[in-house]
Amino acid sequence: MCEEISDIPLHTGSLSTNDTNVEKNGETEGVKYYTLEEIRAHSQSSDTWLIIHDKVYDITSFLEEHPGGEEVLLEQAGSDATESFEDVGHSTDAREMLQQYFIGEVHMDDRKKEPTKDENKVTSGESSSWTTWLLSAIAAVVVGVVYRYYAFEHKSS
Repeated sequence: MCEEISDIPLHTGSLSTNDTNVEKNGETEGVKYYTLEEIRAHSQSSDTWLIIHDKVYDITSFLEEHPGGEEVLLEQAGSDATESFEDVGHSTDAREMLQQYFIGEVHMDDRKKEPTKDENKVTSGESSSWTTWLLSAIAAVVVGVVYRYYAFEHKSS
């Protein structure tokens, strides 16, 4: 199977790599690109690759050293482990250590599209929560005033 990007043929296969020797989108020369299909093929304890932030890491030699045990790494083997990696809250030292296992990046065609900014979603969520609380409080005050008005009208008649 052969793909063509920018007139440079890139061959895909379970053990091959995609190597570009030109600068593209500000990336440095010699970066190896792997397709998701290639990465999925490396999901055993004897050959373990992970994707974290669109970068590919061969962590086979690190499995036994991982403080959380090799099982947690093998669960993510051959796939994108970005969310799990961030959820655990790895230290700066762990992030620096990860660099020694770097072997390339996810092929541009296989990268996930960037979602729209979450800042707007969070802000609107907080605003709507605050607005909901405020509207509920105003409704409670209005109901209380109407109740007192009618209760006062019935006493005086």
